[in-house]
Amino acid sequence: MIYTCTMTPSVDYTTYLPSFQAGALNRATQVNFYPGGKGINVSRVLKRFGIESQALGFIGGFTGDFIIQKLKEEGITSEFIQTKETTRINVKVNADVATELNGPAPTISKKQQQALLEKIKQFNKNDWFVLAGSIPNSIEPEFLVAIAKVCKQADVRLVVDTSGRGLQHLMKTKPYLVKPNEYELGELFQTTITSTDQAIYCGKQLIADGIKHVVLSLGANGAIYLSNDVIAVADPLQGDVINTVGAGDSMVAGFIAGCLSYHHKTDAFRYAVAAGSATAFSKDLCERSLVDKLVQNVSINIYE
Repeated sequence: MIYTCTMTPSVDYTTYLPSFQAGALNRATQVNFYPGGKGINVSRVLKRFGIESQALGFIGGFTGDFIIQKLKEEGITSEFIQTKETTRINVKVNADVATELNGPAPTISKKQQQALLEKIKQFNKNDWFVLAGSIPNSIEPEFLVAIAKVCKQADVRLVVDTSGRGLQHLMKTKPYLVKPNEYELGELFQTTITSTDQAIYCGKQLIADGIKHVVLSLGANGAIYLSNDVIAVADPLQGDVINTVGAGDSMVAGFIAGCLSYHHKTDAFRYAVAAGSATAFSKDLCERSLVDKLVQNVSINIYE
């Protein structure tokens, strides 16, 4: 089974308009409401690939009810832990320049954290646990380490896609897969990533530290996959970028889907690149038909 966990879900209110002016009345030409959060995005994309998952995390209030209902409509099961705080709303303005306004993260109590840990203790060997998105300040690094320890003891494949101090502490637990972008990778090594060679060098250090699989998303510069026996660099696919929200999450879902379908991890990586690009070329998260079309165009170079 695949479980996704979003500590700070949201209702994503996405607006579209020709241009945006601060301090003035702006009228949108189109609006959409989506259940948001990186782990939730992974579940939504997996479902489009015909793969079942269960969404976990913390939600509350009428916005939390909206997320549960929307996921149910898409055929995605969830088992969120209820909080007393209303789940945040994130505003995405798609105009000549993209603008985002994200609500504050909720405060997660020790009791609520323990409830999540108890759920994780019920996972089985070879399950996947995708921990994705920002970590609230109310969650201490020790709790994240406890999650990783439970996963390791049960042979659950832990996938990490977060940032900041949460990512730094989780790296020490040697997850099965991590997917930092170039900025997050630079944070880990207290530097700025400016080239593919530099990204490869840092990625190799993560593999040497005991992480099994590393996927580095470099935006317009493509992506890199590293394991203990291969380094693969994917050229960026060409297309009109409409939406960057959820592209990295689609890569995570694509890689997992690829692992379930292909023998070689480089093929899974190719599918991940296609999934991320398909979302970037779409108004919402990718559809499988576009991913299957794009995967044929993904060019990968294998480094020695």
